[in-house]
Amino acid sequence: MPRRALSIVALTLLCGVAASSARADERSFMAFFDDSFAEDSGGMTAYYDPQQQTEAQPARDYPSTTRELVDDPTRERAGTVTIDTADRHLYLSLGGGRAMRYGIGVGRQGFTWRGRVHIGRKESWPDWTPPSAMLKRRPDLPRHMSGGEDNPLGARAMYLYSGARDTMFRIHGSNEPWSIGQAVSSGCIRMLNDDVTDLFGRVKVGTTVVVL
Repeated sequence: MPRRALSIVALTLLCGVAASSARADERSFMAFFDDSFAEDSGGMTAYYDPQQQTEAQPARDYPSTTRELVDDPTRERAGTVTIDTADRHLYLSLGGGRAMRYGIGVGRQGFTWRGRVHIGRKESWPDWTPPSAMLKRRPDLPRHMSGGEDNPLGARAMYLYSGARDTMFRIHGSNEPWSIGQAVSSGCIRMLNDDVTDLFGRVKVGTTVVVL
């Protein structure tokens, strides 16, 4: 499989498996969230097909950043991250009625979720190791992917926690600019690499993240 296609498949499977694992093993924890995850008739998580999405994309230039200083619509205190999944925007409240706004990609229908969590960990150019359950289903995937431009987590990743528990959802970069503004993931929040790098530098571990 070409290296680029492998990265795309790995990205969608990463969030899909995270969602499936969260439901199967952490039912009481997922009660914090308002929406459930879609399953097919066989009881397996229904994965988004990345090949179908990428083949439909027009060949054109995409912006390297979407960030914009705007009036803050969230009413959250300074330093809070608010993710508006309906409008496909992420806001970082700055205080004084202002916020930095970024375009994002969100979970597709059946894979959306809502809750109040926090950033429990941050990584620059994060590595990715597929879990054993994923490798059983997809033995063609690499056992480990080092951080870099081809890694499906992109330039930065912020890991979302509830208390001490990893929700398995991330805010992370993406090398697929056409997916920003779209509902294509299985629960993770995608940003352009330039945007996620900017946000990464503005927030810290412990930052509150509100997902609407």
